[in-house]
Amino acid sequence: MKPIVAVVGRPNVGKSTLFNRLIGQPLAIVEDVPGTTRDRLYADSEWNGRVFTVVDTGGLVFDESGEVEWKVREQAQIAIAEADVIVFMVDASTGLTAADREAADLLRRTEKPIVLAANKADNEARRQAAVEFYELGLGDPIPISALHGTGTGDLLDAITASFAPEVVEEPDEAIRVAIVGRPNVGKSSLLNALLGEERAIVSEIPGTTRDAIDTRLEWGGQPVVLIDTAGIRRRGRIEPGVEKYSVLRAMRAIQRADVAVLVLDGVDGPTAQDAHVAGYILEEMKSVIVAVNKWDLVPKDSHTMHQYTQVVRAALRFMDYVPVLFISAKTGQRVGQVLDTALRVRDERLVRLSTAELNDILRQAVARQAPPTKAGKSLKFYYVTQPSVDPPTFVFFVNDKELVHFSYVRYLENQIRERYPFTGTPLRMLFRGREPRRKKR
Repeated sequence: MKPIVAVVGRPNVGKSTLFNRLIGQPLAIVEDVPGTTRDRLYADSEWNGRVFTVVDTGGLVFDESGEVEWKVREQAQIAIAEADVIVFMVDASTGLTAADREAADLLRRTEKPIVLAANKADNEARRQAAVEFYELGLGDPIPISALHGTGTGDLLDAITASFAPEVVEEPDEAIRVAIVGRPNVGKSSLLNALLGEERAIVSEIPGTTRDAIDTRLEWGGQPVVLIDTAGIRRRGRIEPGVEKYSVLRAMRAIQRADVAVLVLDGVDGPTAQDAHVAGYILEEMKSVIVAVNKWDLVPKDSHTMHQYTQVVRAALRFMDYVPVLFISAKTGQRVGQVLDTALRVRDERLVRLSTAELNDILRQAVARQAPPTKAGKSLKFYYVTQPSVDPPTFVFFVNDKELVHFSYVRYLENQIRERYPFTGTPLRMLFRGREPRRKKR
């Protein structure tokens, strides 16, 4: 499991700037206006061989009575509750404030590892002045400049040193299936239908399920672990409060799963939020099936299912290899197909094609459609191999990997899928260029 690092602090201390610096891309909006970040952003970073998720949070705001405003208190509690390490940011240009002391008191009670980052230490005087933050009792303040990147290496060293040791999980023959989707599409109802009993609370109120719940069962003689999660909403639409817990927990559930069941609401149809949930699954390279729930409520004729499938594939156009099932968790219609398909998709994830077969596919693909040229240079393929499964990974050896265009990558993937479909499973396509020859002396 990837550790979660929450960046917290009062408004305008540079949290979003640090977030962008740590993940290496400008995902968070950075402005000199306090309170710009209203909803948390999530992205992965890597340092010292450890991959972790960084969470950008809104500022901790205190009113005159010293109490955190209720909406921001919810944000703080969520970040604190879900984080493995907390980076507490203070501002070296303004010095220690009463709000910093209030926030430190709040964070100290968590008993979680806290790394104290004194931001905006852009000169020697500010770096020296950062010692005043020792008063917070949170350990050594690390002077940094998130804007210029100075000191961030020391900060990352401190963060990764605070992680618990990586735990190697014992092999488990059970197939892990995560039930994911936006709120109120019927995930808990599907779990209950699969189990044949009321194991999870079912309610018409979105966000009822707050925790990821693991349930073990046998299906067709195969041990299965079902992971039920709360709904995920698109970034920027996540409401304050407990629903925000579900995003991080669902992400962790997806990380732990072999196959994700993406549940859609058949009445509402696929939405941008559904595509965003699919994006989380693809980021983790997990296999997936789409279950269109509430099918009993959809007016239909003999063409409806086919037409609806086309609508789903258009909305999730990057997932055309994914099975689409039409179910009703309420009536039990085709519910059994969910796990049957999940087991089949898991088997597809473990398929390995021989090097001879892959190179035959490659030769035919190149003969059928020549690789594009770039600046007068032609892309040449030498051979391809599949070094691993789970997910299926293909390595193409070429003369220059900079010449590989994404459209040709998609073409090659489609050619592989024509030979073997790898149903419901993303393919990892890697390209390695030939190293330049060293000149002889």
